[in-house]
Amino acid sequence: MSATSQSLGIMIREARTSRGWSQQRLADAVGTAQSAVHRIENGQQNLSLNMIGRLAEALDMPLIQTATAGQMNFEIQGPTQLSGEIEVRTSKNAAVALLCASMLNRGRTVLRGIARIEEVDRICEVLESLGVQMTWTGDGGDLELVRPETLSWETIDQRAARRTRSILMFLGPLMHDYDEFKLPYAGGCDLGARTVHPHMSALRRFGLGVEATEGHYHATVDRDTMTERHVTLVERGDTVTENALMAAARTPGVTVLRNASGNYMVQDLCFFLQRLGVRIEGVGTTTLRVEGVRDIDVDVEYHISEDPIEAMSLLTAGIVTNSEITVRRCPIEFLEVEFAVLEEMGQRMTLSPEYTSRNGRSRLVDVTVHPSKLVAPLDKIHPMPFPGLNIDNLPFFAVICAMAEGQSIIYDWVYDNRAIHLKKLADLGANVTLMDAHRLMIIGPTSWRGRDIECPPALRPSVCLLLAAMAARGTTNLTDVYVINRGYEDLPQRLNKLGAKINVFWGEKA
Repeated sequence: MSATSQSLGIMIREARTSRGWSQQRLADAVGTAQSAVHRIENGQQNLSLNMIGRLAEALDMPLIQTATAGQMNFEIQGPTQLSGEIEVRTSKNAAVALLCASMLNRGRTVLRGIARIEEVDRICEVLESLGVQMTWTGDGGDLELVRPETLSWETIDQRAARRTRSILMFLGPLMHDYDEFKLPYAGGCDLGARTVHPHMSALRRFGLGVEATEGHYHATVDRDTMTERHVTLVERGDTVTENALMAAARTPGVTVLRNASGNYMVQDLCFFLQRLGVRIEGVGTTTLRVEGVRDIDVDVEYHISEDPIEAMSLLTAGIVTNSEITVRRCPIEFLEVEFAVLEEMGQRMTLSPEYTSRNGRSRLVDVTVHPSKLVAPLDKIHPMPFPGLNIDNLPFFAVICAMAEGQSIIYDWVYDNRAIHLKKLADLGANVTLMDAHRLMIIGPTSWRGRDIECPPALRPSVCLLLAAMAARGTTNLTDVYVINRGYEDLPQRLNKLGAKINVFWGEKA
């Protein structure tokens, strides 16, 4: 048995009308906008597990959950020719960091333009279980958060916490309110031995000790009275830097963080903390000077900045399908190296004049990609910390290089397993050789072919398979796409508006 987004939409519409409800009343009941309910009923919105549960509860209709009990899948018809324009949405990674940082503030926090994706839903579920009040407003993309006087870590949602690695970023905020607390072990993508040691090493300098017990991190805090501390991070990681920033934000005195990440989500967190009254110097560099405050109690609104990884995803969709599309609101500061590599490979692009994001800080451009004949790069493609080529954009070059004439080397020195997951591009016709756990050799150009394929347990490689399937002859059934929903909001429907043919279904394909 199989359910599609269209059949599910009909089921929801019939259940709503049988109760005499308007779309607005259902929207109010599930915490979304009327326009979202309209898209759902027309089969034009990718439903998260969280939204499916809320719809079933509001309509008192367990059949909705029964119909979607199996895994979610995508059926992709190719080859695709895309055209038109699409806007980059806000950063998932920044949203997660800002949700965690909202715990630092005893006032009212409003995050505008927040992505409604599985990863965000998991963090929201954890925050609600701690006692944080949440209200979705606007078109369902703005979130108001009000924390209680005391966060109740004892009632934490264990299931939601274990499904996201971002739970580690609760350590920095919670250490300000508790001398002792526990967090479940972190989950997330399967990208190899992503050790938590750098987090513990950094937070230890603020008095936080962590012991791994049965299924939990047991944290204890030994506060000191130092007026200045210098912390050198053993890894220039994004979440490590964010955790250290949240620890420093409410630690009175001066903290100097060295070997810090200057990446996009870290900058967004810095801008947000500055709005909370925390003085931060060196934003975007590897040295951050933070003047912490003992308590934060302000009403604040913040617009989350655009996502450079989503921008690269959408641009790759145009490149791989040899189409001309315009991707609007691309954060150019975090894409300049990627664009330089693409230019070397022969990709033609037109960039608009720069303008400013709604956060008042990030620089944006509109980018049009044109059909181009690509050649393999002369050197290997590898990531570097900001301002180098972003580690999360590296996988897209695997599918781009598969379109290029010649031999390319993709070197992912950061993650143990991601090159292995990208080897799955061979199932769709790419000439890919796994040289070792970190290096791929790709010989192009590729004549893509459709087939049934299961998503690997990693976000970006799974999206690469989706993009390659759009260029492939025939039908591809991409199964178990939960990992894609963790990082992208309504991706099939948004690509369909450009001309893609992607259908969502649950369970086995009929």
